[in-house]
Amino acid sequence: MPYMGNPLATAFSTINKQTITGNGGTNYTLTYSVGSSQDVEIFVNNVRQEPGVAYTANGTSLAMTGAVQSTDDFYAVFSGKAQQTAVPGAGTITQSMFAAGLNLGAGYFQGENGATGDTTNGKGDIFRVHEKQLDTSVTIASTDNALCAGPLTLATGVVITVSTGGTLVIA
Repeated sequence: MPYMGNPLATAFSTINKQTITGNGGTNYTLTYSVGSSQDVEIFVNNVRQEPGVAYTANGTSLAMTGAVQSTDDFYAVFSGKAQQTAVPGAGTITQSMFAAGLNLGAGYFQGENGATGDTTNGKGDIFRVHEKQLDTSVTIASTDNALCAGPLTLATGVVITVSTGGTLVIA
């Protein structure tokens, strides 16, 4: 079945493991940051420890409730790496925050509502939903291409002017 978008790819995920050397104490530093004790599995002598009871973890800090010796087999499995979601405040996103080539704006349109939009970046928009009747005269500039889906009806007295070098296609 055909589809639109990027081709499908086979993707693999890996779970990271950290071998920790016990020092007879209870406080250790994790290689990866975690959001809570639930994001990391801790094993001592190949026995999984209970999150929140045998240990607590937050950020890169790991606190064991009991001392771990250097002779213990001690390791962490990062089953759920920390992720965070942030909602930016209203009006705080600017053009500079987007990847190069991505432009904000509603495009550039000419028609019944006049000429509107971003004349520098907005002309890159391709699709436009519109009415079947044009009620305002329009001029297509010599440097522009215009496209509308037909049939197109012009109201009485409405004129479409295509300047020399400009293009209008009614599909």
